[in-house]
Amino acid sequence: MINGVSIDFYLVLSAVLFTIGAVGVFVRRNTIILFMCIELMLSAVSLLMIAFSTLHNDTSGQVFVFFTMAVAAAEVAVGLAILSMIYRNSKSIDSDTLSNLKN
Repeated sequence: MINGVSIDFYLVLSAVLFTIGAVGVFVRRNTIILFMCIELMLSAVSLLMIAFSTLHNDTSGQVFVFFTMAVAAAEVAVGLAILSMIYRNSKSIDSDTLSNLKN
C-alpha cells in the first residue's frame, strides 16, 4: 500500500496509459500526435517506476525518473524544432508524406 492506494491501482493505470499511447502510435499519422503518444508511454513507465520505488522505500527509481523527464523534455524541444523545419519545407507534418525525404 502506498498512502492507502494498492500497487494494483498503479499497475492498471500505467498499463492503460501505456496501451493508449501504443495504440496512438500505431493508428495516428500526425507527427505531433505521435510525439504526444510516445510521451504518454514514457509517463506510464515513469509512474510505474515511481510507484515501485515508493513501495520499496528506495529513492533511486525516483531520481532516475527525474533525469529521464529532463532528457525527454530536451528531446521534445529538438523534435518540435525539426518538425517546424520540415513543415516549413514541405507544408505537411503527416508521417506518410515524410517518407519521400529519404530520397
